[in-house]
Amino acid sequence: MLPPPIDFVKWYEENSHLLAPPVNNYCLYESDDYTVMAVGGPNQRNDFHINQTDEWFYQYKGDMLLKIVEDGKIRDIPIKEGAMFMLPHDTPHNPVRFANTVGFVIERRRPADTKDRLRWYCTEEVHDKPVVIREVAFHVTDLGKQLKAPINEWRTTESLRKCPECGKIADAQ
Repeated sequence: MLPPPIDFVKWYEENSHLLAPPVNNYCLYESDDYTVMAVGGPNQRNDFHINQTDEWFYQYKGDMLLKIVEDGKIRDIPIKEGAMFMLPHDTPHNPVRFANTVGFVIERRRPADTKDRLRWYCTEEVHDKPVVIREVAFHVTDLGKQLKAPINEWRTTESLRKCPECGKIADAQ
């Protein structure tokens, strides 16, 4: 039997605490093909997520900023309230969510042979392009839960944040 539709306004009133840092994701629906997540702000992440499948963003309340790496440069894609955006697969991205904002992200369920990655960059001006400091790869089964450990490890282990080229220690968050 199919579940009833979600009254998201009511759901959010009762469950906004579930959209809490450091990841802020809550899975609303899962099917054989898709995962639908509500995502709240603010977040405090400086990692870039790389997914081998496309991701769809819809900004329900407030604005967000999607930082991406494209052609060796970090650039910003503003997603305003009411706007949607389809992010192509394999695009490193960092969703920046501000206080009192809510969006939806739809992702494909990951095929068994795929790996998501979290990547942290050094963006010091001595480099002509972002330099990878750390990358962690894993097969996604529950993104909201699986992101927390590598993010917390990055934040608490200074040696993981050292740029291999310039030696600068990157910010924890």
